[in-house]
Formats: sequence, structure tokens, C-alpha cells
Amino acid sequence: MITRTIDRNFANMRLDRFLRKAFPEESLSVFFAVIRKKKVRVNGVVGKANQMLVEGDVVNIYENFKSVNESDERRETKDERNINGESLPLASAAEAAPATPSSGDTPQRPDAKSATGFAKNKSTWGRHLTGAEKQAHWGAHELDLVVQTEDYVIVNKPSGLASQPGSGTRPGESLVEYLWEWGRNEGLDFKPTIAHRLDQETSGLIIAALHGDTLRDFTRMIREHVVDKFYFALVKGNLKKDRGTISESLLRTDSAKGSKMLVGQDDENAQKAITHYRVKQHYEGYDLVKIKLETGRMHQIRAHFASIGHPLLGDTRYGDFALNREVKKLFGLNRLFLHSCRLEFDWQGEHKVFDCPLPKELRDVIKQLKPMRFERPENNFQRSRR
Repeated sequence: MITRTIDRNFANMRLDRFLRKAFPEESLSVFFAVIRKKKVRVNGVVGKANQMLVEGDVVNIYENFKSVNESDERRETKDERNINGESLPLASAAEAAPATPSSGDTPQRPDAKSATGFAKNKSTWGRHLTGAEKQAHWGAHELDLVVQTEDYVIVNKPSGLASQPGSGTRPGESLVEYLWEWGRNEGLDFKPTIAHRLDQETSGLIIAALHGDTLRDFTRMIREHVVDKFYFALVKGNLKKDRGTISESLLRTDSAKGSKMLVGQDDENAQKAITHYRVKQHYEGYDLVKIKLETGRMHQIRAHFASIGHPLLGDTRYGDFALNREVKKLFGLNRLFLHSCRLEFDWQGEHKVFDCPLPKELRDVIKQLKPMRFERPENNFQRSRR
């Protein structure tokens, strides 16, 4: 018999979906068979496929799955009892299993005890970390935690680090995989999961959920556009208006050279995309703009600004390639000038604001530009209605 106690990560989930998540190596036919043969009981009662589970439910499966080692099951059954004999939540096989690279060599990482890029305790929960604590020089191979709470962490992703595994990314070298390693070191019972993504070339703030219910909440909030995301970008030329909105649909196209978004296409598959911006500072030949996304499509900022003749500096897909070579030589810009600088949202009755200044390599570029006038006073965008 296999026993699992439902924790917050699997609460409000159908029984059949829980089985698929908890035992990903088993086939669907196995789950259908054990439910049909009444070999699954929830709190002692025969379970139904569409039954909704709640936190604290005890699921007993009167079948031995091939993916569950008997000795492991005996150990888990023993460990799920505390000294008073009360049931404690167990991590599912899907969530607790270490990440295993599918191919290639796993990069060598520092030992958990000596790795400076990972928080070792929960003393930082609920407060911002100081510069010394974050140690911003860690780079792509370490996590830069802006804030850590019981429910989520905010991570400052460096440029060049992929948000998640995929083609062109070596196994073990993505933000998600670093979060999984950090989660194992922290003893979490859920694989930390990002709630949204940034392009590999983009730096800045990303939300990662530490529980299943938190992930579902953030996914819903982002879908409903109640998480405000702000960016800094340096664009070619000087915009005619100091503030504006680009509202053009985006259509994804895929080729051997990679995916790309086409702007303003009359196609049923095109998606609505809206980008708001303010000019933060005019420079000779360039504008530093602060951007607020109303929608969050792939490459939205890059495609939108390129479509109005003001591509982002360092953009190797939508940009001015000759200009990119020039600014690399003149100013040492070796990356896309796009940075996620602020996140705003309401969480458990409190308004949260997280800021992340430009990284040093982008500040160094700005210092070499010639301002055309004094910097505009800060004038925040109007927040979305909740």
C-alpha cells in the first residue's frame, strides 16, 4: 500500500490529477485501473476520479507502483509520523525528486556548505536583503534573492541566463534548475517554480512560487493583469513623445533561426499586445525609457519598439545590427539593454513593491552618454484597477 497526505501544494486538486502529478513515471492506464477497481481510498472512503482533495486528506493506494521502491515507501511511511504519531504532509514523488539532466554534463557547482549564492536559513524571510547579503557580483551561476517569504521569492536574473530549460540551454544551466537546487538545500517540499518568464538576454525581477497554491494564485494574477511589471530599456534615437502606448498585435513565427514576433498582422492567431512607456532621459542619439506592460507576450517590448523605428540597443533579433556593433565598440555594451526593474502586486491584503536598479554593466553605458536635458522627475504610471 502507498500512502500520501495531501499538503497545500496539492489541495483543491482532482484525485486523478494528483495521481498524475505524484507519480509521473506511471502511465495513465495505471491510474484509471486503480480508480476503476476501487483501489484508491481518501480518508478511508473509495475515491472518485473527479473528487476534489483538501489539505490534510490521506490517500491510500492499494497497489504497488513500479516507480515507488518498497524500501523508500517504508521509510516515507515511518518519516510521516512525528513523535506524537500525527500525520505530516509528504512531498510527492514529482515535486521532491531531484532534477536530472537529460543529456550532457552537469556543470560543477560549489558545495552546498560553501556556495555563497544560496540562502542557508530562513532568517531573511519577509524583509529585503542588503547589498552585502545579496552579493550582486554572484552572476549567472548563483541566485540573487531580492526578497524571500514563506510563499515566494523574488529573484534578480542576470542577462544570459535562461529562465527555464529548453533547446540551446545546457542541462543544469537555467534559473529554474538553480531554484530547484536552492529549494533542495532549503529543505522545501515543493520545487520552486517561476510564475512568469524573462528572455534569456533580459535581466531583472522574476517571481518564483514556493508552494503549489501560491503558484496557482500568481498564475491567475498574471493572467488577470494584476501584477504590474516595469522595465528600463535604452532605445535607438529620440522618441517624438515623452510618453505613449504601443498597441499592436503580435504573431509568433518559428523557423530554424528561432522564434520571432511579427507586429500588426491581420491573422486569427495574432495576440493583443499593449506596451506603455515614458521617456526617463533623452540622450544624444538614444532614449532611456521606463516601460509598463499591460500584456506579457513573448518579445513584446523588443518587437513593439522595433516596429516604431526605435529598436532596443544590443537586440540581436529585432535591433539595428550595425548600431549594435558600434555601441559595443564605443560603450562596451555586450548584451540587450532591457531590465525588469519593478514588480507591484497585492498579496494577502498588502500592497507589495519590489525594485531592482540597473546592473553595473548597463549603468556604465549610461554614464558614457550625453544627456540632452535634465532627467525628468519621476512620475509613476497609474496602477491597474484591481
